[in-house]
Amino acid sequence: MELEAAAITLIAITLFAAGVNGALGYGFSSLTVPVALLFYSGRVLSPALVLVEVALNAYVLLVNRESFSRVWRRTLPILIGLVPGIALGSYLLSHVDPGVMKLVTYLVLLPLILMQAAGIRRYIKGERLVALPLGFGVGTLYSITTISGPPLAIMFNNQGFAKEDFRAGLGLVRVVESSLTAVAYALLGLFTAPSLELLPLIVPSVVIGLPVGAFVIRRMNHETFRRICMSFDAWVVGFGLSRVLMELNILPSPAGYIALAVAGSIDLWLLFRFFRGLSERERHAPEPAEPAVVA
Repeated sequence: MELEAAAITLIAITLFAAGVNGALGYGFSSLTVPVALLFYSGRVLSPALVLVEVALNAYVLLVNRESFSRVWRRTLPILIGLVPGIALGSYLLSHVDPGVMKLVTYLVLLPLILMQAAGIRRYIKGERLVALPLGFGVGTLYSITTISGPPLAIMFNNQGFAKEDFRAGLGLVRVVESSLTAVAYALLGLFTAPSLELLPLIVPSVVIGLPVGAFVIRRMNHETFRRICMSFDAWVVGFGLSRVLMELNILPSPAGYIALAVAGSIDLWLLFRFFRGLSERERHAPEPAEPAVVA
């Protein structure tokens, strides 16, 4: 019964996450992993997801290929930094206790999600100097969790990437990181039977969810959709962090749920601030001019 619940949950969350990825160009792993880690260890989950992400990211890059020439030079330092980061992260995934890896994953993800939700931006003049260590950090995070969307989205938004360049830059970095991570996993023998058995549960959801997400986003406000997805992510990560704190006996039950309470409180404040700002912008937007009447 427990295995059945895990499989149903994995199908549902990958379908939702694929829809978000189809709408925004990213978000598949950052939504899937926090939920799926409640049922599977990272050592089982990540190898299955990385195979899916190789194809998924190649699709995103292909769709936004016209912007490739504008972004590859800007992303090159990140790509160089990925290599040692992926080597380190893959080694940690194969050797560190799965419970500890879950804790690290949630601890890293939660502030990144809340920073993204807060819309914190400060343009960095020395972009290339920052991009190299960013690539190392992203490579390490991705090879452990298959998640890199939040830090990359923060960086690209912060540096003023246009919408098409944003998607192309994400697609390029994630194609490289997923491909290199797949090679590292293969060398470390992480593609085991339990991991590969998850693919039939994930792939159909991705195939269905991508076009549905692309269809939905054309009919609703892009920023509102993105912000609601981040809110969902923050609550799931907060819950996952609370669970793993209690599983590792770091905090007793129910005191462990303080992590969820803190994450939820911060997200509710940020959500309130977002919708208040949205309503103020709509209120002060100039009214459309009345059409001229021709006599």
